[in-house]
This record gives sequence, structure tokens and C-alpha cells, in this order.
Amino acid sequence: MSDEFYLKRCLELAALGLGSVNPNPMVGCVIVADGTIIGEGYHQQFGKAHAEPNAVQNVIDRYGNDAENLLKQATAYVNLEPCAHFGKTPPCADLLVKHQLKKVVIGNRDPFDGVDGKGIEKLKNAGIEVISGVLDEECRHFNRRFFTRIEKKRPYIILKWAETANGYFATKDGHQKWISGALAKRLAHQWRTEEDAILIGKQTALMDNPQLTSREFPGKNPVRLVIDKNLQIPLSNNVYNSAAKTIIFNEVKTDVVDNIHYIEMEDMHFYLAQKIAFQLYLMDIQSVIIEGGAHILRQFLEADLWDEARIFTASNSWNEGISSPTINGNLIEQIGIGKDQLSIYISNSNK
Repeated sequence: MSDEFYLKRCLELAALGLGSVNPNPMVGCVIVADGTIIGEGYHQQFGKAHAEPNAVQNVIDRYGNDAENLLKQATAYVNLEPCAHFGKTPPCADLLVKHQLKKVVIGNRDPFDGVDGKGIEKLKNAGIEVISGVLDEECRHFNRRFFTRIEKKRPYIILKWAETANGYFATKDGHQKWISGALAKRLAHQWRTEEDAILIGKQTALMDNPQLTSREFPGKNPVRLVIDKNLQIPLSNNVYNSAAKTIIFNEVKTDVVDNIHYIEMEDMHFYLAQKIAFQLYLMDIQSVIIEGGAHILRQFLEADLWDEARIFTASNSWNEGISSPTINGNLIEQIGIGKDQLSIYISNSNK
């Protein structure tokens, strides 16, 4: 089998950590000897063992006393450069050196300052053959949340909304009216399990009283982020329930009350999108879905602070309403979701 084959298997394994390892990257490791996979592992949870020690342990568990000799003849495949620093776990590069692997094939070099070539250097200095850059673009896209946070000092930002066939986003009189269908709603709840946080503005909270949870799909709830400059959303609103950690960006106070975290910001009418993006970076929030309202979405679009947009277009039309934001991006995919159409765009700056 080719190096690309084993790297793709690494990505399949790494994907099992989606939503559980943030702000770490998703990493899978496959260990091969004489054309046979002898061990596999992936980073399962933040703060716990990385992919490489899990794969090495898998070899030991399967082969017992023969494991050490097999590892000395083996090639390890990993979609991201093995770490070279002591964090919550010991350096993975040191572990591969300890077991004297013959060769290591890497997808991406790690952009984090504590690694960034140092893992590769450790391996080479120990006499291990290293090949890097295999499926580089595919591996980078796979860990786009991680790369965005490290390189741009902000989270990966996903814009999401539903619109009617004739381009309306919400009702003019402020009452709630559902646009997309049940399948689209379930898919949106799946997305919530995959990202760190979900953001709405005050008007969306008042109009829709959303729960912002993943209740229709198994998995974790995202951190709820709410923009409420003057704290006008009543405490009876669903965003104040105990279902998830909730952060309220405001100009009144900084405080913590149970699961509700108030964060005071100055001059929220200036550069709000930029301020929120940087604040989320400082809080180790690696990805966020922005669900509205239209004013908040437009601020992130106008600031060019977005990476991906997911837009459901329904088959029905309204006579009037609030117009949807205008997207200027690169359309990469269109999918039918029940009676709705899902269009996925990426920012032109990400092409």
C-alpha cells in the first residue's frame, strides 16, 4: 500500500476525536511492518494520550514480547508532526525514538511554536528516516480549525443561516417562523457537537428564545455565546438555563454565576467582530458557529472574519421579511437536505 493510503487511514482515525480534543488538533497514527498494520491509535480526548502512544500501546497489547522487535522494523504514519515538547503529555517524538522506529511519514508540519519542525529534527537526529508533506493539503484542510487558530490567532468561524427561496431571513414583525425542515435542523444540531461554541445576538435570543444545544443529535453541547450589550435578555430566556456553559458579552459587568459567565467589553459598537474573535482566541475556543441575527452575521462578513458559510435555502417563499446577508465567497458544494438545499461557501481568503 502507498504512503497516501496509510495517511488516509490516519485521517479516518483522527476524525473519531472530532469535538473532543479541542484546542488540540485531531491526529491519527498507523504503524506498519512488512506491509501489515500492526497498530493504530488516535488522540481521543484533550489532556489525554496523543495518537502515537495510543498506537504504540496497541502494538504492545497485540504482540506482547514481539512488539519491540516489530517496532524497530516499522514505519509510523501520522497526519501531523509528532510533538517535541512537554505539555499535558510527554513528547511523542521521544516515544518514537525510544522504540527505535525505522521510519516516520508525516502529513503536515505542526505550526505551533513548541513543535514546528522540532519533532522532525528529533527523529532525524536519532537516525529515523522522515518523510513529510504527504497529502499536505488534505491533512491541512482536515485540521483547518487548528491551523486557523495557530496562524490567524482567532477561531475557525462558520456562518450559518436559513433563507427562503426569495431570500428572506426572518420576519419583519419579530415573531418566530421556521424556514428550513426537520432534516436541516438535525444536521445543524450535529454541527453543534463538532464545534466549540455557538454565537447569537440579542435580537435572535429575544425573537426565537433558542436553546442552542445539540439535543437532536448525540454529543456535547457547544459553549453558548450571546451578545447583549446592556443585558436586556430576561433571565427566563433559554440561553440562561443550565444546559451548557454560556458567555454573555456585554458593557455592564464581568461576573460568573453558576454556568453563566459575563464578560464586559468596551465600546462594543466599534470593531465588535474583531474583539469577539480575539477574545475567543484567548479563551482557547477553536471554532464557532455564528447563527445570527442578520446584523451580527453582516458584521463578520463585512470584517472578512469568516472561513465557511453554510446556508439552507428552503423551497417556499415569503411575501415580505428581513433580507438575508449577502455572501461573497467561493461556492464549493451544494447538497439536497430533504426539501432544502444546503450551499457551502469558503471565504475567498481561504482559497
